[in-house]
Amino acid sequence: MTRSTERPAVTTSPTTDLDEATAPRHQLAGQLAAAGHIRTPAVHRALRTVPRHAFAPEVPVHKAYANDIVATRHSDEGRITSSVSAPWLQADMLEAARVQPGHRVLEIGSGGCNAALIAELVGPTGHVTTLDIDPAVTDRATRFLAQTGYDHVHVVTADAEHLPTGIVPADGLDAILVTVDTWDLPRIDALAEGGRLVAPLRLHGYAWAIGFSKRDGALHSDEPLIVCGFVSMQGEGARNATRRTVPGTGIHLSWEDGAPLSVDQLAPSPTREPTVTQTHVTVGGQEPFDALTLYPAGALPGFCRLSVDPDGENGVLNPPPKHWPGAAIVRGTSLARLATKRIGDGDDGNGRYEFVVHGYGPHGHLAAQEMAEQVLHWQRNHRAALCPRITVHPLADGDPASTADGAHVFVKKHTRVAIDWPIIPGTAALHAHHNADQLGGRHDAALPLVEVREPRDHRSRSIVGAHLVLIRDGAVLLGKRHPNSAFAPSTWHLPAGHREDMEAAVTCMVREAEEETGLRIPEGDLSLVHVLDLLDPGSTIPRIGLFFAPSRWEGEPLVREPECCTEWRFWPLDDLPEPTVEYTRVALDAISRGSLYAPMGWS
Repeated sequence: MTRSTERPAVTTSPTTDLDEATAPRHQLAGQLAAAGHIRTPAVHRALRTVPRHAFAPEVPVHKAYANDIVATRHSDEGRITSSVSAPWLQADMLEAARVQPGHRVLEIGSGGCNAALIAELVGPTGHVTTLDIDPAVTDRATRFLAQTGYDHVHVVTADAEHLPTGIVPADGLDAILVTVDTWDLPRIDALAEGGRLVAPLRLHGYAWAIGFSKRDGALHSDEPLIVCGFVSMQGEGARNATRRTVPGTGIHLSWEDGAPLSVDQLAPSPTREPTVTQTHVTVGGQEPFDALTLYPAGALPGFCRLSVDPDGENGVLNPPPKHWPGAAIVRGTSLARLATKRIGDGDDGNGRYEFVVHGYGPHGHLAAQEMAEQVLHWQRNHRAALCPRITVHPLADGDPASTADGAHVFVKKHTRVAIDWPIIPGTAALHAHHNADQLGGRHDAALPLVEVREPRDHRSRSIVGAHLVLIRDGAVLLGKRHPNSAFAPSTWHLPAGHREDMEAAVTCMVREAEEETGLRIPEGDLSLVHVLDLLDPGSTIPRIGLFFAPSRWEGEPLVREPECCTEWRFWPLDDLPEPTVEYTRVALDAISRGSLYAPMGWS
């Protein structure tokens, strides 16, 4: 790779007046904590302590403490090759790494600032090594770490594919943080059993910062996946997508995992009007749908990413933006790609969109139907899941490294990556009925009539409660009960209530959500994700807790019943506040494991 040797102009001195930098640094840390990126006192203290501006002297102090990256090095072509990462992502990855005092930590991808944050976390008894392949980057990191008092951090210039002798302790590292976009994870053996690895792993062109724990020689994810962007890995571990251009069209298809397919036969396809297959799966303009972009990549053989020349006459409507190539599949002389169609403004004014699939070529409608079926499968079974679980096994000697051995398996150079999607049925039951005819299925509209009599024998009655599991960016909405509340005073709990009169449980959930929080959720957008069978100590009346997750909602949570709840706040699922209602903890833990039913309190 050609590297720029030009040193950028310095506009901010590391010795900037303390007050000038302290106030924005503390303000930034407060914003990150309020947004849920900072979840522990140790990470909060580190972000309030490390002088970020000293590692980004190219920009003024206020830009150094903006919640954005600071580019520090470019290639001759103008591509960023090194940067100070965005603070929100630094915080998320540090929290996922679970670094403790005394830990031995390796950072791959240097710059200085993140290494200083890690040094604050490990304390004087720990050890931090930061490594980069570019000597200009490591020289810079060495200089700034010394100037800011972190000269005990070990800075190494090397290719991460082959760690130098002495970097890894005999019993392994406690944590590895990778801060460059990586296609593979070759250094599992450098991590101690039980250690943590956090890395932006690239799967079919989608980059996700993933937190792993090492168990039995493999990596197991146990953190929500974070969509992110980093500078690319350099050296032997670099990986470029195999790109093919459909002749004369300006359409480009890229494969990063899996073998590339021939595309020359697709040249006539875009000249024909595409077929459009509706999915009736919708998303708000500000609602994340990152998991949907990953699901078809593992479910559909021959998956690729589609981009188009912005000025090309290629017949591909609604082209994806340059930074986000579309999802596509090739089927012989035909092509299908995932697109969106605006169907309304949405209550927030940011639009409401439906996922549709465009098919091109003589059998484009069949390819489009194939992709649409996977979108619907994700909607029905996986959309309500917190996140998929990812397992990374090192490839043993002699393992085939050319083909995957099943759906949602990605074979890399050094590892085999398997994605397990927890099943939470019923995510889109209404959508499924609405689309059965569209995709060739059938359903029966009539339900059998069942006569229900009042029980007059040993059969018991139960109290039914509805609970809202509203999750945003890996955090769940909880409310703090009023100190004078009859139930769980001064304790955190989900939005919940009991059904009244003859209303259905889902109707109860809609009513309670609006009465308590002001949130508006259509019944069709609620899915049952857990049933808690609860018998309280000393009680003779069981309670059935039904936990519903919304696929979308309208509004922001408000305190509508101050006599019951004093505040609403989003809390990380792995760091719930104290005290939290115990059965709420049990249910959330079961939901995170994909368990639909749990008994509690029964001897």
